[in-house]
Amino acid sequence: MKLLLTHIKELLQVREHCPEKLSGDQMKELPTLKNAWLYIEQGIIKDFGKMDKMGPHKGFKTLDCSGKIVLPAWCDSHSHIVYAGNREQEFVDRIKGLSYQQIAEKGGGIINSAKKLQQTSEEDLYCQSATRLEEVMRLGTGAVEIKSGYGLTVEAELKMLRVAKRLAKEYPIAIKTTFLGAHAIPPEYKNDKSGYLDLICEQMLPQVAEDELAEYVDIFCEEGYFSVADMERLLDEAKKYNLIPKVHVNQFNSIGGVEAAVKHGALSVDHLEVMTDEDINALQNTGTMPVALPSCSYFLSIPYAPGRKMIDAGLPLALATDYNPGSTPSGNMNFVVSTACVKMRLTPEEAINAATVNGAYAMGLSHTHGSITKGKIANLIITKEIPSYGYLPYAFGSNLIDSVIINGSEIK
Repeated sequence: MKLLLTHIKELLQVREHCPEKLSGDQMKELPTLKNAWLYIEQGIIKDFGKMDKMGPHKGFKTLDCSGKIVLPAWCDSHSHIVYAGNREQEFVDRIKGLSYQQIAEKGGGIINSAKKLQQTSEEDLYCQSATRLEEVMRLGTGAVEIKSGYGLTVEAELKMLRVAKRLAKEYPIAIKTTFLGAHAIPPEYKNDKSGYLDLICEQMLPQVAEDELAEYVDIFCEEGYFSVADMERLLDEAKKYNLIPKVHVNQFNSIGGVEAAVKHGALSVDHLEVMTDEDINALQNTGTMPVALPSCSYFLSIPYAPGRKMIDAGLPLALATDYNPGSTPSGNMNFVVSTACVKMRLTPEEAINAATVNGAYAMGLSHTHGSITKGKIANLIITKEIPSYGYLPYAFGSNLIDSVIINGSEIK
C-alpha cells in the first residue's frame, strides 16, 4: 500500500540519521518540518519534505493533514498489559488511607492479581489483554513492552508470556516481551524467598528460554521484595540464556539497585521515583536508559521521578505507562507525556523525545521506531487540528488524536 500525507502543518521528530538515544541538552531539540508531506510505501517511511518541494507520486492514497501535526507513534517501554480482572477495591482502600505496602501485606497487590490470573484460562486472558492492546493502539502507541509477573508459578508465568507472544503475532504493533517472575514472593514461599528464586532460576528461566518467550528479564528490586543480591543472582543466571536485564528499581527506596543493574548491562532501569546523587552518577556515560513512569506516581500519590534533575545532569530519559491493574490502570501515553511536563517539569520537546526516540531505545527498537527517518517503520500519530505541539501536553484532558497509522495502515 502507498500512502501520501500532504499539507502537514508540522512534521515532528524529523531526523535524517537518528541517534540511538538522546541525552541531556540533546533532549531539548525536536527537529520539525512545517507545511510538509510524507510518503509511505509497504509500511515504511520512504520520503518526506516541504510541500513546495513535493514531486509527483502515482498509485497512492492521499490524506490531507491541513492544520494537523504528525509525529511518530509512542513507544511504551514498560507495561504489564497481560493481566486478569482488576483491583478497583484496592483503589478504594487507598482512598481510605491504606498504603501500597499495607494492601500488599493483607493479601492484595501483586499477589491478588496472581491469584486471579492463575484461575483465568489462557483464552480469556488473551481476550482481556487484546482489548487493552487495541485501546492503547488507538491512543497512539506503536510499540510496547509487555512483562509477565502476575503468574508467580511456572505455568502461569509461561501462560502470560504465551499470550504476549500471541498478541505480537495477531496485531501489527511491535511487542517486546519481558520475563518478570521475580515480581513478588508467592504466599507459599513467604518464609523461603531463596526457594522461590531457586524455582525461577532452575525451572522458569530454562523454560522461558527453551520456548523463546522473552527477550528481557526483570526483577522488582525493592525493600520487602527482592534485594540487590537477589537481583544479581537472577541476572547472572539469566545471562546464561542471553536475556537482557530491564529492571524495576528505586520505586520506594534507593538500595543500590541502579548501580548493580548498570554493572550487569541493563538496557533500562525503571521507576526511579527515589534517586540519590550516587544513583545519577552510576548512570553517567552508560548504555542504560532511565525510564520514568509518571502515571504510576499520579495514581499512587508517591513522588515523581526527578526527570528534570536527571536530564540536567546529562542523562537520557524515557517515559512509559507501567500499565497494570494495581498501580497504573491506564495505557494512555498522551497522559504520561502531559504528566511529565506538569509534574516532572519536562518541556514538551523533552517529553516527546522521551516517549519516542528514547522509548524505542529502551526496547531495543532504535533502528526501526521512534522518529521520522527514511527506512523506519511508518508508525504515526495524526493529531486533530491544533495550534502547536505544545498543545498536546497542555490540553491533557482532550483526545487530540485524529488517526493512528501502524505499519503504514490506518487502524480503526
